[in-house]
Amino acid sequence: MTQKAKISLTGTDTQGVDKVCNQIKAISERIGVNMSGPIPLPTKRLLVPVRKSPDGEGTETWERWEMRIHKRLIYLDADDRALRQLMRIQVPDGVNIEIVLRT
Repeated sequence: MTQKAKISLTGTDTQGVDKVCNQIKAISERIGVNMSGPIPLPTKRLLVPVRKSPDGEGTETWERWEMRIHKRLIYLDADDRALRQLMRIQVPDGVNIEIVLRT
């Protein structure tokens, strides 16, 4: 039975996450390893309402700050060459990669 690598990508920048996904896809095509994904998971929205006036006087005006966290999931056959290539990928700031090996 072959091992599979579950790669989860999370980040606040959609383009950065997709760039890493394309690099992983290119590695799998070049080496000839089976790959399924990238599977887009639901985007998490973090909302923070903040009061504009610092002293509490005046009208009640609020600013609403939002941060979105984008997630992608990729399943890849765990080949030694493929995993070595994955470790060499240049990951932009704000993108996190988690690799879990499964049987």
